Amino acid sequence: MPRTTLSRRRLSLLEDDNTQLANLCGPLEQNLRCIETGLDITIRRRGTVFEVSGTNAPSVDAAASLLEQLAQRATRCLALKDIQLAVVEHRQPEPGQAPTASDAAEAPTLRTRKHDLRGRTINQRAYLEAIQQHDISFGVGPAGTGKTFLAVACAVDALERDLVQRIILTRPAVEAGERLGFLPGDLSQKVDPYLRPLYDALYDLMGLDRVTKFFDRQVIEVAPLAYMRGRTLNHAFVILDEAQNTSCEQMKMFLTRIGFGSKAVITGDPSQVDLPKGQVSGLMDAQRVLVDVRGISFTHFNSRDVVRHPLVARIVEAYDAAT
Repeated sequence: MPRTTLSRRRLSLLEDDNTQLANLCGPLEQNLRCIETGLDITIRRRGTVFEVSGTNAPSVDAAASLLEQLAQRATRCLALKDIQLAVVEHRQPEPGQAPTASDAAEAPTLRTRKHDLRGRTINQRAYLEAIQQHDISFGVGPAGTGKTFLAVACAVDALERDLVQRIILTRPAVEAGERLGFLPGDLSQKVDPYLRPLYDALYDLMGLDRVTKFFDRQVIEVAPLAYMRGRTLNHAFVILDEAQNTSCEQMKMFLTRIGFGSKAVITGDPSQVDLPKGQVSGLMDAQRVLVDVRGISFTHFNSRDVVRHPLVARIVEAYDAAT
């Protein structure tokens, strides 16, 4: 059996500032543990000397580079979310996908009231560029890759720039393998549970008060997919979420609603289809039918684009390997 070779890097960081050293490591060194999990390496620390080791040399180099960058930002406490996002940016891309300095410099930046956002991975940057350059864009991939959040951010950005007059959010009302039964309330209250991820993104990007005001003025509208038939959506940014649970007929109906001055973004995860067994997903069918249609873009995400807890990427990879 071939012997596994370990790659090692030693770093001496923040020798004269114990406060910044504590900010870098985090409570109970949770920041270091997060980097270990995300990049599949081991970090040992003795005082201000860090030793990074692992069987993958590029991952060891990436971890060392990340520690040096975080040390420069450690004048304040580093939130665990900041560490996780930084890990995503330093995760090794697939062969042939290595980013260049110009790629990062030219990456689209979205303006929202609370944040300025940009893509963290190569595929996320390609997704944002595709949305800006095409009237209809598809984001296809596993959970946690930012498909929905970035689509909502693009919608908010377009609204802030007066490129559209309203935002319309829709998704099919299909339960995830469960039967929730009758839901009380009016139409909005019945649909709310299904659109909660979109609401969460809006609240994060615009704030609760502003989102509530826009709902009251119908600048932001939510609608179940079944109620979209017969409408023509002009000067709107339309997001169809969980599109893997549409039928082929529903997908065609939705795509033909797009009017003048509008953009549509369709997001979905082909591995989480909740349709009855044997029914073809409208998202899968659209990828086959529309692949060569000019003006429509498809961006495919993978586990390397996951921007949630580092373990989510490994969970996605494990399920992909098991299928």
